[in-house]
Amino acid sequence: MEKYATSSDGQKIHYRESGKGNISIIFVHGWLGNVDWWITQVDYLKNQFNIIQIDLAGHGKSDKSRQNWTSEQYADDIKAVADQIDSQDIILVGHSMSGAYVLDASLKIPAVKALILVDTLKDLDEYFNEEMAEEFLFVHYRNDYKNAVENILPQYLFVESTPGTVKDRLQTEFLQNTPEMAINLLKPLYKRDFRNVAKQIQIPVRAINSDGSPTNTESNRKYFKDFDYINMAGVGHYPMLEKPDEFNIILEDIIKHLI
Repeated sequence: MEKYATSSDGQKIHYRESGKGNISIIFVHGWLGNVDWWITQVDYLKNQFNIIQIDLAGHGKSDKSRQNWTSEQYADDIKAVADQIDSQDIILVGHSMSGAYVLDASLKIPAVKALILVDTLKDLDEYFNEEMAEEFLFVHYRNDYKNAVENILPQYLFVESTPGTVKDRLQTEFLQNTPEMAINLLKPLYKRDFRNVAKQIQIPVRAINSDGSPTNTESNRKYFKDFDYINMAGVGHYPMLEKPDEFNIILEDIIKHLI
């Protein structure tokens, strides 16, 4: 069912609710994503769990008029939906930039019992600040956004075995945004040191990561009380889209161990 919740700053947050079960799995997409990134996961899990797919503000069918883009506001988007579904047992799944935002959200939502990160926060000691983001990312978006999407970002987001259909789909979706909006939506990620947030997380944190870049287990366990991860081979930054069948089996196994 297509539904809306209202975030703390009045933004209408679109989400879908389906499935059945006492446990709610809330899926939160990454940068420039939308609820449709999780369709295969919904189909796979909906007979076991209550499934929620969120469009963060600025994305998908949610409002895009926010003036103050912050991690806290993204977390409030997630909280607004979680409050509305009124579930007592929630697992948050956050991909890419939203891995950081589900950390913040979990501290605001007592019903969250675990976090699952998807190819994100792989080394909490590797801190990428706003100045670095400006130098290596945002300048390219401003100068030639189309070129950045088609020729620069693929070096970091995809691997040789990433299906062409996935590349084409994502690049088409990215180019539906203006450079200014793309920057505004991503900038909050680099304005906050999430190591301080991670230290406050007392619930289990699990990760499904691409083996394209290493996961620093020792570093992350300095901050997370309970952290572990599984690598997927032959995928880039979007494992749930690139190898959905393998991803779904791993995800289901993680959820069942958590509960």
